[in-house]
Amino acid sequence: QVQLVESGGGLVQAGGSLRLSCAASGSIFSIKIMGWYRQAPGKQRELVARSTNDGSTNYADSVKGRFTISRDNAKNTLYLQMNSLKPEDTAVYYCNAWSWTFDSWGQGTQVTVSS
Repeated sequence: QVQLVESGGGLVQAGGSLRLSCAASGSIFSIKIMGWYRQAPGKQRELVARSTNDGSTNYADSVKGRFTISRDNAKNTLYLQMNSLKPEDTAVYYCNAWSWTFDSWGQGTQVTVSS
């Protein structure tokens, strides 16, 4: 299993930036894919961005060109740089780590973008 702890959420004005961090511990060597998901009130959880061990990344269409996912393997940390934030980006953001034997989630961090 892997334990994930997110940080970096907060309140920001539209057009601003935030960087989310996700610190991983446990069976890190087993992780195949890490990603960020978000869930807005009354909506289903959706993929924001994910990164595979071979270095490939993919993004939701709604965040392409504004968000960047990255990994610092030395620090066992996943990041999400969010620029040009919009009110519709408001949600709880969750970190995820997936392998063939587990699917782990963090507790979530709130991001609120004011107009």
